[in-house]
Amino acid sequence: MKRQFICTKWGTKYPASEVNRLFRALTRVQQGAFELICVTDDAQGIVNEVRVVPIPDLPVLGNQVMNHGWRKLTLFAPALRPQIKGPTVYLDLDVVLLKPLNDFFTFDPAFAVIKDYKNLRYRNSWTGNTSTFFYVADRDYGVFDRLRALGHAVQDRYRNEQEFLCDVMRQQGLLTYWPDKWCASYKYDCVPTFPWSLWQTPQPPPQARVLVFHGNPKPEEALAGTGAKWYRPMRPAPWLKPLVEQ
Repeated sequence: MKRQFICTKWGTKYPASEVNRLFRALTRVQQGAFELICVTDDAQGIVNEVRVVPIPDLPVLGNQVMNHGWRKLTLFAPALRPQIKGPTVYLDLDVVLLKPLNDFFTFDPAFAVIKDYKNLRYRNSWTGNTSTFFYVADRDYGVFDRLRALGHAVQDRYRNEQEFLCDVMRQQGLLTYWPDKWCASYKYDCVPTFPWSLWQTPQPPPQARVLVFHGNPKPEEALAGTGAKWYRPMRPAPWLKPLVEQ
């Protein structure tokens, strides 16, 4: 069975090399055949092995919404359903893959997402982190209908795209979270707490399949031991080198 993965790229935040890095990472960890699809506004520089699909328009918010990943919701556009079908795992471009992701396709038949790492930060404890999620690409989850119904008020009602998406799924009884530590937060699950972080090297949990770099540090910073908040110092993680510099 060919596993189908998808990513998004728009604007200038991530270059094509990040898409290519994700493809090589999947080649390294995956067991069996897979396909990576990139939904993007600029295919230049992306390797031929990645299937490129033009990114659709985002209703109401338009195409210049760069903050907080709102354009990630274009994955649920009706225009994409004839082109992308079946069970699909979405991956952010800055995740680091550690192990095969085959279990991500069998955990839940409808939708699964990361449980947010810091619940008290959000107004709603059910919010997930959409750095990695499973969905059926040609299924109508009502995401665009809900966007149109709320109009521009969507950005007042929801802090970001992942809060909105999880609420759409929650209201349908579809909101499911990955098992704890499958998708580990680098700064919360890998970096030791202070003061041990001053001398202990960050390490991933044994059951982690994916490392998520939300906020700071980013993977290259974690490799060098930089980019963390002043109150969360961390050591370099040399084991990340072959995973980041592919």
